[in-house]
Formats: sequence, C-alpha cells, structure tokens
Amino acid sequence: MSSAYKLLQFALAIFGVVFLLVYPLALIWPSGWAWEPGPPYQSHLFMMIVGIYATLGVFLLNAARNPAANLSLIWFTVVSSVVHSAIMAV
Repeated sequence: MSSAYKLLQFALAIFGVVFLLVYPLALIWPSGWAWEPGPPYQSHLFMMIVGIYATLGVFLLNAARNPAANLSLIWFTVVSSVVHSAIMAV
C-alpha cells in the first residue's frame, strides 16, 4: 500500500476518535467544545450534536480499515466540514 493510503487511514482513525471524544472534551475544556453555558448534558442541542458526531466517528473508524470502499462517507465528511467552516467564518 502507498504511503498516501496509509496517511488517509491514519487521518480517518484520528478524526474518528476526535469525533467520539466531543463529549469528554466538552467536560474537560468547555470553552473550546461546549457552545452554551452550563453542563453539556443540559443542552439538548449539544447532546444532539454529540450523537451525530459520535455516530460519524464510529463510521470513520470503520472506514479507516478500507477507505476505498467508503469514499462517499469520506467525501461527505470532507465537504460537510468545509461547509461548516465557511458558515462559521461568516
């Protein structure tokens, strides 16, 4: 396998783990990960986002095993992250 393929697998695994850690990171560093005051579990919005990101994290970890078979998931993650970044920048 090429080094680019291995790098993609590594990146997918790292992002999968980070997405799974959104809730614990909000407990440890609320100013960086929680968007509303108070404990994260009291925000319905935050818990919905945690559920979505945790689910995506599990699927990214699965995609890291065989990226070629999961291209639509990978592109969805890339494009949705770019769109999210653009919206937040505005």
